Amino acid sequence: MKLDPVSLRLFVAVMEENTIARASAREHIAPSAASRRLSELESALKVELFTRSNKGVEPTAAAFALLNLARGVLNDLDGIASQMRDYGSGARGHVRIVANISAITQFLPRQIQSFLALHPQVDVRLQEQISTAIAHSVAENAADVGILNAGNYGEKVTLLPYRSDELALVVPVGHTLARRKSVRLTDALAYDFVGMHPGSAINNVLTRAAAEAGLPLKLRIQVTSYDALCLMVVAGLGVGVLPRGSAALYSALAIRTVPLAEPWAVRQLALCVRSEESLSSVTRLLVDHLRDNTPPPPR
Repeated sequence: MKLDPVSLRLFVAVMEENTIARASAREHIAPSAASRRLSELESALKVELFTRSNKGVEPTAAAFALLNLARGVLNDLDGIASQMRDYGSGARGHVRIVANISAITQFLPRQIQSFLALHPQVDVRLQEQISTAIAHSVAENAADVGILNAGNYGEKVTLLPYRSDELALVVPVGHTLARRKSVRLTDALAYDFVGMHPGSAINNVLTRAAAEAGLPLKLRIQVTSYDALCLMVVAGLGVGVLPRGSAALYSALAIRTVPLAEPWAVRQLALCVRSEESLSSVTRLLVDHLRDNTPPPPR
């Protein structure tokens, strides 16, 4: 049995308009072609849908039963078309994001929330990675969008401006450096450090800056999260470095945040994509949203 939506729509129109002539005009089809389609529909279903007379056509009991079924099928078809249009426009779909902990703790929660409020049919999947892994994931199509520290990671990706953040020193309340308005790293290197996990961007920049200063970086313990770092600092196991925006989340702890008077303390975060031309509709919507919510860079 072959049923086509054109014939079903015509049948529904005949049932609703009560005449083939008005139904034909509504569906933009010639009356003769409409009659032929109705006959073919009856033949396909092997049932009489209308009794014909000089006064016109009268629907049979089968026609009333088919009317509800046809409306359901046509509504489902319209729903398929609507959903596919949504996918094409980006209103539906899913986006895979990989981001470093700095972006996740400072910026992404509110931005993703506002994006999903505008596009509730989009599924956003977020995973934390370090910047080198983020660039690789995007290059290998394991992720659609990445947020990482701006730099060259040896991958074929495109970086777009996102945000800047500022690294600061975190010390226990009562620490000698807690009273400073700002501090140089050379002063902080006199103390033990609570570091982030190996390979993290913060550890890399601290190691490089310490080497350039000719002083050792005494990592007493390394952790995998900012909350763990702050708790270790509170416990007196050392001082630490993390973004000021992230440190503000732990202001209830007995810690103090001291600005770092170093040029490398201000970092640029970037959006990472394979190429702007390769973005799907839904990924383009998210990228535009993230960029629209980006404040202008400081002058």
